[in-house]
Amino acid sequence: MSATGNNNRAAVLHAAGDIRLQDIARPEPGPREVLVEIRSVGVCGSDVHYYEHGRIGPFVVEAPLILGHESMGVVVDLGPEASRHRVGDRVTLEPGVPCGRCTQCRHGRYNLCPHVQFFATPPVDGAFAHYVAIHEDFAYALPDSLSDDQGALMEPLSVGLWACWKGGVGPEKSVLVTGAGPIGQLAMQVALALGATDVTVTDVNPHRLEVARRSGASRTLKVDDEPLGSSDVRADVLLECSGHPDSLLEGIKALRPAGVAVAVGMGPEEDATVPMAAIQSSEITLTGTFRYANTYPAAIALAASGRVDLDAIITRHFSLEETERALRAGREDATSIKPMVVPGLPGG
Repeated sequence: MSATGNNNRAAVLHAAGDIRLQDIARPEPGPREVLVEIRSVGVCGSDVHYYEHGRIGPFVVEAPLILGHESMGVVVDLGPEASRHRVGDRVTLEPGVPCGRCTQCRHGRYNLCPHVQFFATPPVDGAFAHYVAIHEDFAYALPDSLSDDQGALMEPLSVGLWACWKGGVGPEKSVLVTGAGPIGQLAMQVALALGATDVTVTDVNPHRLEVARRSGASRTLKVDDEPLGSSDVRADVLLECSGHPDSLLEGIKALRPAGVAVAVGMGPEEDATVPMAAIQSSEITLTGTFRYANTYPAAIALAASGRVDLDAIITRHFSLEETERALRAGREDATSIKPMVVPGLPGG
């Protein structure tokens, strides 16, 4: 059921572990903005972290906040001067709107914009709601061949795509993906779509490893049974998607000379140890990733071509009223990978 009139039903985080369903004002689209009725939202690990801890590093929930940034919907209204979309268009939303004026933006690195307004990052509200407003340039038209859920997952697919681009993944490359959560699963699929000939995926969760196998992984490794350091895995590119410091350490050691290590998963706030001798003697390149830039058109085309299977990671749907259950799903169900919140579903 959609919100009516000027009402906008939303799941609002007030403090760690405190989600409340509230009716708030429906946003009015500003200049070059579109108003979007949200149809599907993926639950991200950052949403869970805010729900459980009320903060991620320096970003602290100090006022009520709407979570959710992996989203799509339908354009229902246009702000002044908005001309890119029409009412009724299905769109996927890139949740970070940069300033467009700073040095990083002007050099094309808008993901590093210090003034970016990013959904569900305090104090910017996200998409666990019936309606959001966003600049028209960050709403991308979806082909009819992509479902609502698939449209919402352009955001994590962009993370995986950006990681592969940063790692130089391409034909004849062998890739090691550490962590088989949603980002690791999609990074693996993107690596294969870009021509990687061998992709190994590691995790401790057997269900996630089985999903990776079904989605095309060349090899999977359950590292609590067979540690990566004791295996014969060797790769040209490491995509570290778990955020675990030991995975980064052991993953770098598994790289061939002149390999590239890409830190993708959000790690702990404290410093991690890296094998400097291996990095220097083998001329390993170590880089981080922060979100993505200019990926959405490529991600949409990749998904529409059928070269990635986004449905493979979707595990359950929840109504907006069940948002708190969706945020707990990963802790309570070992088979959960990507819960989806669908505001139009009847309340549970």
